[in-house]
Amino acid sequence: MEKMKIGDVCNILNGFAFKSENYMDLGIRIIRIANVQKGFIEDTMPVFYPITSEGLDKYMLEEGDLLISLTGNVGRVALLEKKMLPAALNQRVACLRLKTDKISKRYLFHILNSNYFEQQCIQSSKGVAQKNMSTEWLKEYEIPLYPIEQQAEIISVLDKIGLIMADRAKELKKLNDLIKARFAEMFGNPVNNDRGWECKLLNDICDGIGDGLHGTPEYDDNGGYPFINGNNLIDGEIVITPATKMVSEETYKKHLIDISPNAILISINGTLGKLAFYNGEQVMLGKSACYCNLKSSVNKVFVYGVMKSDAFAEFLDNSSTKSTIKNVGLKAIREYKLILPPTKLQEQFAAFVKQTEKSKVVIQKSFDEMQLLFDSLMQKYFG
Repeated sequence: MEKMKIGDVCNILNGFAFKSENYMDLGIRIIRIANVQKGFIEDTMPVFYPITSEGLDKYMLEEGDLLISLTGNVGRVALLEKKMLPAALNQRVACLRLKTDKISKRYLFHILNSNYFEQQCIQSSKGVAQKNMSTEWLKEYEIPLYPIEQQAEIISVLDKIGLIMADRAKELKKLNDLIKARFAEMFGNPVNNDRGWECKLLNDICDGIGDGLHGTPEYDDNGGYPFINGNNLIDGEIVITPATKMVSEETYKKHLIDISPNAILISINGTLGKLAFYNGEQVMLGKSACYCNLKSSVNKVFVYGVMKSDAFAEFLDNSSTKSTIKNVGLKAIREYKLILPPTKLQEQFAAFVKQTEKSKVVIQKSFDEMQLLFDSLMQKYFG
């Protein structure tokens, strides 16, 4: 099969070092590394630049631009949608634009969105504390080049599976929204405490609250303990991804953190408020996440419901530093006033969540089956 270098089929544009002190509430949207997730653009906390800014022409983005992260979680790709415009490219994000009709943009997106390509990016990157990928390496990377008709067939198959997965994801979101709505109906706003419930500091219902390792552990390609951060906390679970780094048993034991089986983990750096129940897995926690070791008498499903509320998300945002990368200190977490409605109401809410989770399990199973099929086809087509 013919192969071509990315640099032969694409022009690669680099971003500009926009100054965070010039960010504003409206204007030209700035697409940063944090926005480029695996397969999509996340835009929950957009930042903008003045429209009147000069010299930005060569950094302005277009609908359908293929973007790739070059620092941190390297090798994530996404296509830019029209609704994001006008937008400009920030530093350490690259934009790929086709310069030949031998390849389809959607086909290229699927290649670069594969787990295999992401792993290649990680292995090629330099840096210990933070990975950095070179655009020169990217230009030299070779991709399989099927005939354009076969590319269309591959796109059709992968897109159909992707649509099914997107539908399942929407169903899961609806169930999560249902739980949040039920919580609001039963308990009101947990920050304002508009129902007048008894309150206690979160620190008082925990046996300990702390964060993970400050500094960088020694990574081990042959290690067996995942080093997780806030991005690994997804919908109540600790999710290990292909990009998750590993540490050796020696490193794990050296930096052992006392997380109890009744703990809830919260992301407190970068994307705030991502949550997971700790399930006893042997993982090393990074400083971007904190643990709340709830006392055994506390209903952790109810506390999780508080932390999933929009009001708690607003609390985290208001408590964070106002820099480019938001961070919430442990002092604010410990001093958060948690409402404590009657035990019977907490149990009713927990029972509702348990019933809803049964439906989520069925949908998640279908999603996972589609994911396995999708991954196997990606392996077949792209290696």
